[in-house]
Amino acid sequence: MRAMEIREAGGDFTLVERETPEVGPGHVRIAVEACGVCHSDAFVKFGAMGKLPRVPGHEVAGVIDAVGEGVTQLAVGDRVGVGWHGGHCFTCESCRRGDFIGCTNGSICGVTYDGGYADYVVARAEAVARIPDELSAVDAGPLLCAGVTTYNSLRNSGARPGDTVAILGIGGLGHLGVQYAQRMGFRTVAISRGADKAALATELGAHDYIDAKANDTAEALQAIGGADVILATAPNGDAISGALGGLKRRGKLMIVAAASEPLTVNGFALLSGKTIHGWPSGSSVDSRHAGRTPCASARSRTCGRRWRPSPSSRPTRRSPR
Repeated sequence: MRAMEIREAGGDFTLVERETPEVGPGHVRIAVEACGVCHSDAFVKFGAMGKLPRVPGHEVAGVIDAVGEGVTQLAVGDRVGVGWHGGHCFTCESCRRGDFIGCTNGSICGVTYDGGYADYVVARAEAVARIPDELSAVDAGPLLCAGVTTYNSLRNSGARPGDTVAILGIGGLGHLGVQYAQRMGFRTVAISRGADKAALATELGAHDYIDAKANDTAEALQAIGGADVILATAPNGDAISGALGGLKRRGKLMIVAAASEPLTVNGFALLSGKTIHGWPSGSSVDSRHAGRTPCASARSRTCGRRWRPSPSSRPTRRSPR
C-alpha cells in the first residue's frame, strides 16, 4: 500500500510503499476513502508529538475490510471513520468514569500510531465511529475532528436554545461551529477579521457578523447584548483575550483552539461569574452523534438547506495490497 510518512522532524512528506498491515485482536482495518488535513498534523510533521517516522492523519473515513478477533460490533463493509481519539484503555480512572477522551493511556490516530495518509489504517475498534450512508467520505472526514470538537463543546457549554453564542474565527473549526450553533437554536454570532467573511457567515447560518478588524470584539458583542457563550476556534491568544469582555455576566468562554500565545485575563472581570473553559474533541460516540445531528447530512424541513463541511479534495488512486 501507499503511505505518506514523516521521517524526521521538519522533513518533507515522503511517499512510500509498505506492506498492508495485518489486523490484530480488538482492531479493524479500514480501506481509506478520504482523510482530512488538520492543523494538528503539523505537530507530527515538526516532531512536537509522537515518534517518527509516522504517517499522520486523524480525519479518516472509509470502509472496514478486515476485522480482528474479539470485535463483534463492527463488520466488513461497514462505513466508518476515526478521529483524534484513537482508543482508550478502559481501566484508568478517567475511563472508569466514562471520560474516554481523557484516558491516561489513550491513543491518537496519526500520532501514536499510523494514520490516514495511507491506503489502509488499522485502528482500535472502540475508536471507530459509524458514518451515515447519506454522508460522503469527503464530507465525513472533517466531522471526525473539527466537527466533533465544535459540536461536542457547544452541547456541553450549558447554552440553551435562544441564548447568544459567538463563534470566534471562521476557519476549519469555526465554519462548522457556526452551522452547529445555528442548528442548535442559538442566536449565532460569527466573528472574523475582515468584511470579506460576512457573506460566508450569513450563508453558514449566522444571525450577526462582527468584523474584528474594524471593531473591538468585546464592545461589538456588548452592543448586541453580550454573549452567553463564546466558542474560540481561532488559535490566536490576543483575539481570544480580546473577546472575553464580550461575555454576559456568568457567560462562558469555551476554548477549542490550540493557541500558542498566553492569554491575558483581568481577574476582576471574572468576578461577575464569567468562566474560561477548555474542551477536547470527543470519543467515537461523540463523533457518531456529530455526524447524524439534524441537517448533518441531508436537507431538512427545519433547516432548508444542506449542512456540510467545506473541504477541498484531492483524489488518489488506491494501490494494490
